[in-house]
Amino acid sequence: MTTVTTRTVEYPADNLTMTGYLALPAGAGRRPAVLIGPEGMGLSDVERRRAEALAELGYVALAFDLHGGRYLADPEEMLARCMPLLADPGRMRGIGHAALKVLRAEPRADPGRTAAIGYGTGGAVALELGRDGVDLRAIGTVNALTTGRPGEAARIRCPVWAGVGSEDPIMPPAQRAAFTAEMQAAGVDWRLVVYGGALHAFHHPPVDHTAPPGVGYHPRHAQRAWRDIVALLVECLPVMD
Repeated sequence: MTTVTTRTVEYPADNLTMTGYLALPAGAGRRPAVLIGPEGMGLSDVERRRAEALAELGYVALAFDLHGGRYLADPEEMLARCMPLLADPGRMRGIGHAALKVLRAEPRADPGRTAAIGYGTGGAVALELGRDGVDLRAIGTVNALTTGRPGEAARIRCPVWAGVGSEDPIMPPAQRAAFTAEMQAAGVDWRLVVYGGALHAFHHPPVDHTAPPGVGYHPRHAQRAWRDIVALLVECLPVMD
């Protein structure tokens, strides 16, 4: 097991002071870098541990913030914050660009070799970076089958992998169809994995507060989705010593 170094980083975005979580792999050389977006509730230990796991694999990883250092445990407060955000591609891109700037400025990160992964709202941010034409090697999302403004998916310059639960009421079959139609029409190298029997946020371990309807943890599919994301990074953003 390699030694991982972590620290919090503050940066401005969306008229807030964001607090991200940076994980660095062992060694001193530059490494490929991965941006990690959280579910709508905000940055939690789930994303922090994933940043550490990626650093163990040799990546510089930044789990970014959505809510100015806050974790929105109340579903109504979370929806009140996230729904307007999801309806505003410019705001999502601003949050993503601010975090990506921090990641690429890290001396251990190779700014020319970056990827973005994300869950729920954080995955939507990753997709909007792609639709904004950002130079990324891969985009991976779970529970984030959002569609963008007409024609902008053609600006995505990398493979897109998406995972969703078959029983996710927030991302139903019609939403899946709209997302895949957008990707296909734009000529994107895309993949969609549907995890049978899984609800929304199936990757996220149970929380100690009220969760919105249709949300539920599926441990087997959570492990499978994580392996699929790691495989995407290994294919598109390999760590080279």
